Amino acid sequence: MNRSFYIILIAQFFSALADNALLFAAIALLKLLASPEWHEPLLREFFVIAYILLAPFVGAFADAIPKGRVMLASNAIKLAGCISMLFGMPPLYAFAIVGTGAAAYSPAKYGILTEILPARLLVTANSWMEGSTVAAIIIGFVVGGVSASTDPFFAIRIVIGFYLTAALFNFFIPHVPIDHKLPKKNPAFVVHDFWHVFKLLWRDPLGKISLAVTTLFWGVGATLQFVVISWSSQILDFSVKQAGYLMAVVAFGIAIGSFFAARYIKLEHAARSLPAGVMMGLLVVSISFMSDWKIASVALFLIGVLGGFFVVPLNALLQHRGHVLMGAGHSIAVQNFNENIGILILLGCYAGMVRSDMDINWIIILFGLFISSAMALIYGFSKKMSGIN
Repeated sequence: MNRSFYIILIAQFFSALADNALLFAAIALLKLLASPEWHEPLLREFFVIAYILLAPFVGAFADAIPKGRVMLASNAIKLAGCISMLFGMPPLYAFAIVGTGAAAYSPAKYGILTEILPARLLVTANSWMEGSTVAAIIIGFVVGGVSASTDPFFAIRIVIGFYLTAALFNFFIPHVPIDHKLPKKNPAFVVHDFWHVFKLLWRDPLGKISLAVTTLFWGVGATLQFVVISWSSQILDFSVKQAGYLMAVVAFGIAIGSFFAARYIKLEHAARSLPAGVMMGLLVVSISFMSDWKIASVALFLIGVLGGFFVVPLNALLQHRGHVLMGAGHSIAVQNFNENIGILILLGCYAGMVRSDMDINWIIILFGLFISSAMALIYGFSKKMSGIN
C-alpha cells in the first residue's frame, strides 16, 4: 500500500464517521419533534434517493476530473446538509442533501483504488476500506447515540467537525490520470452512456454475481439498522444510545469478517464466500427467539462477521470487472444505483410493516428468510456459471 491510499483511508474514515453519527442525531431529532416511528426508516429512503436519481451523472463526474477533487466537493455538499439540519431544516430534507453528497462521493472513493493500486491488492484494499468504514460506524454509533441522547443539536455540531476534518484530508489526495473520460457532456448522452454500462455490467457473468450480492447486502445492512433499533427498544427496552452499542457490535463483526476475507479469499475465488450469506440470514432469524441482550450481542457479532466475509471479496471483484469493462467511476455509479434501489425497496417494505403494526419478531423472521433464500439462489447461479465445487 502507498501513501496515497492511507490519505484516502483517513478521509473516508472521517466522512463515514460523520454520516453514521448524523443518522443517530437525526433519529433523536425526529423523536424530539414527536414524528411517527415509521419516519425513522424514511431517513435512509431520503438519503439514498439521490444515489438512484444521480447515478447516470456521478460516475461520469468521478471519471471526468481528479477523484480527490470529487471527494472534496462531495464532502462540502454533505456539510451543507448537516448545517441545514442544525438551522432548522426538517431532518428528512436535510438528510436528502447529505445523500446527494454521498452519492457523488462513493464512485470517487472506491474508483480511485483501481487507479492507485494493482488488481492483486484490491481485496486487501477493500478490506482496509471496509475496516476503516466499520471503525467509523462503531465510533459514529457511539458518539452519535451518546451525544444525541443528551442534545441532538450538540451531536450535529460534532458531526460538522468530522466533515471539516475529512475535507482537510481531501486536499492532500494526489491527482491521478483521468480514466475513461466521456467524449460528450450532453445530459442525454450521459444517460445513454449510463444505460450502456448498466447493461454491460449485468451481462458480464462475474459482474452479474457481484452486483446481485452487493445490492442485497447493502439493502439488508441499511434495513438491519432500523430493525435492531426497533427490536431492542420493544424486546430489550433499550434506548437509542444502547441500540447504538448493539449496532457497533455488528460493525465490529464486519471488520473481523473483512480481515478473514482479505487473508483467505482471492479475487478469482470471490464467489466461494457466498454460503456465508445463507448462514447470515439464518442467524438473523434466530434473533427473533432471543430476549437476553448478551446472547443477542453474540448473534449480531456473528452476523457482522459473515457479512464482512462475503461482501468484501464480491465488492473487490465488482470494482475489478468495472475497471476492466468501463472505468471505475462508471461501474461504481452502476453499483450504487442497484444497491440503493435495494435499500429503497427493503426499507420501504420495512416501513410499511411498521406502519401496519406487524410484530417485530415476525418482521425479523421474514427478513432473515429472505436473506438466506436470495443468497442461496445467487450461490446456485454462481456455481452454474463458474463451476464452483
